Amino acid sequence: MISNQQSLNLSPFMAIYDIVVPKDNMLRQINDLVDFSFVHVELQHKYCLDNGRNAVPPIRMFKYLLLKSIFDVSDVDVVERSKYDMSFKYFLDMAPEDEVINPSSLTKFRRLRLKDVNLLDILIQKTVEIALEKEIIKSSAIIVDATHTKARFNQLSPKEILMQKSKLLRKSVYKIDEKMKDKFPPKTTTNELSDELDYCQKVIDAVEKEESLREYPKVKEKLNYLKEIVADHHEHFQLSNDPDARISHKTADSSFFGYKTHLAMNEERIITAAVVTTGEKSDGKQLQTLIEKSRDTGMKIDTVIGDTAYSEKDNIQYANHNELQLISKLNPNITQGTRKKEDEFEFNKDAGMYVCKARHLAIQRARTGKKGMNNNQKNTYMFDIEKCKVCPMKDGCYKEGAKSKTYSVTIKSNRT
Repeated sequence: MISNQQSLNLSPFMAIYDIVVPKDNMLRQINDLVDFSFVHVELQHKYCLDNGRNAVPPIRMFKYLLLKSIFDVSDVDVVERSKYDMSFKYFLDMAPEDEVINPSSLTKFRRLRLKDVNLLDILIQKTVEIALEKEIIKSSAIIVDATHTKARFNQLSPKEILMQKSKLLRKSVYKIDEKMKDKFPPKTTTNELSDELDYCQKVIDAVEKEESLREYPKVKEKLNYLKEIVADHHEHFQLSNDPDARISHKTADSSFFGYKTHLAMNEERIITAAVVTTGEKSDGKQLQTLIEKSRDTGMKIDTVIGDTAYSEKDNIQYANHNELQLISKLNPNITQGTRKKEDEFEFNKDAGMYVCKARHLAIQRARTGKKGMNNNQKNTYMFDIEKCKVCPMKDGCYKEGAKSKTYSVTIKSNRT
């Protein structure tokens, strides 16, 4: 049950904070600057209002997660540190003598209570609101761009992450006792995630058997982090559990499995909007959403700056209709002309190639035609015909028996 009442802290020991947590402490500054009541509003529907035991305030739980992220520690360690670190307790709105939560409560909160909550938009909006209130934002222009984000469920990353964390634990142990090398199990020689998990569990067991060793702070911190990852692997690291991630291309010769994060930032370098899409999506298609989200934060916009990916016809028309100045170099390739919607291929700016509806990247490009006033050239993109032959989306795109599959775009001449 979550209470609608905000409790007052009447501890006689609150004055301790003024002595041990200076005003320039980062956590004190954040706590004094930000009104975290928006967390309560956003999460109250996740709790019962009139039944069950009183829940730990969601604002405090949310702050625990901020501490966990800022200091890169496990649930167990962030709770442990909040027992004795007065800056943590001050940030968490706890009295110096208050008991801390059970780490399992934090684990449940981040797995269940935050599910389906669009925290990214909420946090960005709150940041911009504070910046506007403090008159930090004075510009009326935003810069838009996209960055690649590897999927947490990348086909190799579960094993790689486990290997990395187990290595950090072993290194921290070796600094204290090099003889532990003989007590650790042999490293895995397969690519199986289950084998790596078994290995990590054996490393954990070996360290936990050494009572004096496991209590060293550096060892304990790495140990707890590895234990948390192993415990979470079914939820976070299953190979087939990320159906939304897609293959995309950073260049024509390199690819990655993951997402794109499309960002809008003002001239004061404050992020005003973010959109996360699958990795193959075109940058330009997200421009209008980024502008609208930025305006929703309260920011006034009259200029939008981006690279050639944002100079699509739809974006130019949208900017004109909304009285915005779009500063983006025109790219003759980014056009659909008179093609029907179902025939659209998207231009991948990073690779310099077109991507078909099945998310296959063109493998070659050729320019045809002569330069001249009335002789517009064409860029012709060739696709892997073997993929086209077995593509589930080939109907209407690939003609049976064809020896090649191409897609051509006219390059409009700049001459008049």
